[in-house]
Amino acid sequence: MRTSRESPRRERVEDTGIDIEPLETVVRATPRMPLAEEWATVMAASGIGHRLALTSDGWAVVVARDDGARATAVLAAYDEENRPRLRRVNMPPGQSFIGLGIAVALLLLGFFALTGSRATGASWFERGSASAERMLRGEMWRAVTALTLHADLAHVLGNAIACVVLIPPVAQALGPGTGLMVLLASGAIGNVLTAFVLDAPHNSVGASTMTFAAFGVLIARAIIARWRDEATWRRSWVVIVAGVLLLAMLGTAEGADVLAHVFGLLVGAAIGLSMSVFRPHPFAPATEWGLVAGAAAVVLTCWWIA
Repeated sequence: MRTSRESPRRERVEDTGIDIEPLETVVRATPRMPLAEEWATVMAASGIGHRLALTSDGWAVVVARDDGARATAVLAAYDEENRPRLRRVNMPPGQSFIGLGIAVALLLLGFFALTGSRATGASWFERGSASAERMLRGEMWRAVTALTLHADLAHVLGNAIACVVLIPPVAQALGPGTGLMVLLASGAIGNVLTAFVLDAPHNSVGASTMTFAAFGVLIARAIIARWRDEATWRRSWVVIVAGVLLLAMLGTAEGADVLAHVFGLLVGAAIGLSMSVFRPHPFAPATEWGLVAGAAAVVLTCWWIA
């Protein structure tokens, strides 16, 4: 029997099998000599006496019968420690959910085609805009319905582009359903806070509060990723910089509701930060897509009430 301090001894035996002593046992066998030598090295490192026996089918690791159970456990632990890990494909932020961003953008554009601009005086704006006076009298559904209305074509186009850019990375980070629910809630809360601060006669429309919330979520996620020293934080900042350039145009344009944008960003950042800390991974796919349907139901219900 070889000790752990000696190099493995290879014994050629008959093709009929492994020639071992009565008090020995075979713990592993393989046709690959390098793998057998790797196992022998593990045995040596663990202080287990062993030898390599050459058979017609390859190499076998032989140990004393009393060491059999321990040798098997040591090799199993070695296998687990060195099991190949599936490499996660590092997709660009949001690439897998680009369709969701496009879908939301198309819905905004389609609804604008139905409602027209605010200048037309359509009843949609009378019933659904974020009128601070009406909201403070209890019509809180307006905080949601106002997110779907837009003053003019330029307004809706800017928000549609922002949705395509910002919703996919949010969905990738939080899950599609959770992401939409967070953005919808953040946008609505931003509108409510604006109404409380500005009071009458403040009246606004547009999804910009929600898109600024997406910006806030991404900032929070990038900060958490940087704090955890995750490689993804660098890619997250690429999306954030793109969002800054886009939202700078939307957020400071003439007539822009700057306070609502600020509230949307802050609320989105707060919720995004809490989600990153307390729920770092999305729900199961079925749950996430159920939440997507739930977000749509919230919007439809608010419009039904209006």
